[in-house]
Amino acid sequence: MENKDIIEMARELGRQLQREDAYIKFNMARQAADENKELQKLISEFSAIRAEMSEMTSMPDEERDPDAAKKLGEDMKKVYAEIMSNECMINYNAAKDDFDAVMNRVSAIISKSADGEDPDTADYTPSCSGSCATCGGCG
Repeated sequence: MENKDIIEMARELGRQLQREDAYIKFNMARQAADENKELQKLISEFSAIRAEMSEMTSMPDEERDPDAAKKLGEDMKKVYAEIMSNECMINYNAAKDDFDAVMNRVSAIISKSADGEDPDTADYTPSCSGSCATCGGCG
């Protein structure tokens, strides 16, 4: 097999990924989130608060206003909670998790095959980092 055959197989894999239900749902959820004016307003507000917070934390301690910093922190948490409870963001995150699961399996199969494992049995094995914040669930 020539090198270009493997590249064409990778391109075919890319085409198949784009036909995958999880990919299609993820793209639709991303587009809906991008077009949701309320969500985009909240994201812009969050970014502005984060920039202001960053600016404040780069100030020397004697120039920093602790009350203003506390207020910014509270505002940031409030806006973040609003973002994460927005239906479009909930749908986006769920669709992203589903597509990430597909990509994890594909990547694991390719990587393990490159390490000499049997491509017919190689698969993704989730591992626990101890943090539930980034977990897709115990399996």
